Amino acid sequence: MIDAPKNLTRNILLGMFIGFVVGAILFYTNFLPSGIKQFIETYIFNLGSSIFVNLLKLLIVPLVFFSLVSGISSLTNMTSLGNITFKTVALYLSTTAIAVSLSLIVGSIFKPGSGYSSNIAPPEKLPQGQGIYETVLDIFPSNIIEAMANNQMLAVVFFSILFGLALNKTNHLTNNFSESFEKLNTVFMQLVIMIIAFAPIGVFCLIGKFVIADGLDIFQEAFKYVALLIAVLFIHAVVTYSLILKIFTNLSLTTFYKKMREVAIFAFSTSSSAATIPVTLKTVQDNLGVNKNVASFVIPVGATINMDGTAIMQGMATVFIAQMSGIDLSLIQYIQVVILAVVTSIGTAAVPSAGTITLVIILQQFGLPLEAIGIILAVDRILDMLRTSVNVTGDAAVACIVANSEGLLDKNIYNK
Repeated sequence: MIDAPKNLTRNILLGMFIGFVVGAILFYTNFLPSGIKQFIETYIFNLGSSIFVNLLKLLIVPLVFFSLVSGISSLTNMTSLGNITFKTVALYLSTTAIAVSLSLIVGSIFKPGSGYSSNIAPPEKLPQGQGIYETVLDIFPSNIIEAMANNQMLAVVFFSILFGLALNKTNHLTNNFSESFEKLNTVFMQLVIMIIAFAPIGVFCLIGKFVIADGLDIFQEAFKYVALLIAVLFIHAVVTYSLILKIFTNLSLTTFYKKMREVAIFAFSTSSSAATIPVTLKTVQDNLGVNKNVASFVIPVGATINMDGTAIMQGMATVFIAQMSGIDLSLIQYIQVVILAVVTSIGTAAVPSAGTITLVIILQQFGLPLEAIGIILAVDRILDMLRTSVNVTGDAAVACIVANSEGLLDKNIYNK
């Protein structure tokens, strides 16, 4: 087993705290000349954070490809692949439905949009999304190199599965060529370790970049919406995932959340489920004991279709904007919001603030004012970081459940 850097979680938390402090000092004080402050923001925070995120993204496609191919090519029972696929998709869509339903219930009870007024201007240009037709079509790429270059994870997963199946069927003709993919997968896991050794510095830059640019004043706007959304995200991450883990696996919840701290911090700092894939994969396999055949499928798929945090935002934002506009949504419309949030989550890109794209679709469906998205975007940055942490926690929970159901969870590693 490849060893992770020592005291990594402590150092990441320290880097996050220092980033907050330094960013806040530079944002709220003027003791430094503007030129020096601009230099620090550009060449330390912005450049450092961009380099760190690029290094993480650099590994996503090759790591997913080699991990998935090596896992599938070594399978002796192909029926298990179909079982894993069905269970994974069913669990992801179910937790997303629970997530958006929870946000709608809390929003309808506490009414974050009642009596609210804001002078925030609407965005100059609304984000554009793609429909279900395009989303399904993108799973079957005409050019796999282009799909890999654009980080189209569903397309990469689909091609990796096909390649792994072909390799499995021809292994006896290629002198066990699958062993080469196993070795390459090990090499990329070592690359992950080499990059996350710099995580404390990367997280310092990411957090500092956010604070020095926006400060913390955004919470003064739409405070009730922000507070309720954070509360629902916390409830879903702690209560919902705890329940499904207990019901389906009876594993130790304390162990799960303790081992997921590092991944959650990574996700918080990057705001991208895709950029967190290398760290999530390593943690799920090495610390939670999930078999690589399961992890290499469940985690990349989860980074694309498991958008529980985004679904919570969409539900709460819809209720918030409807109440702010004096529009009462009916029970049927609430059900429609759940369905739309679940369906659109499949096509939501695993990148920062992608949820605002699918929010446009939901608002248009019910004739709600699109200009109100300006209010959501004003407070969305920090909330997007929290949502991503929820998403990756859900990815790991589903990976444990699926692996346990297939007898592919090493409980000795999990409980270690």
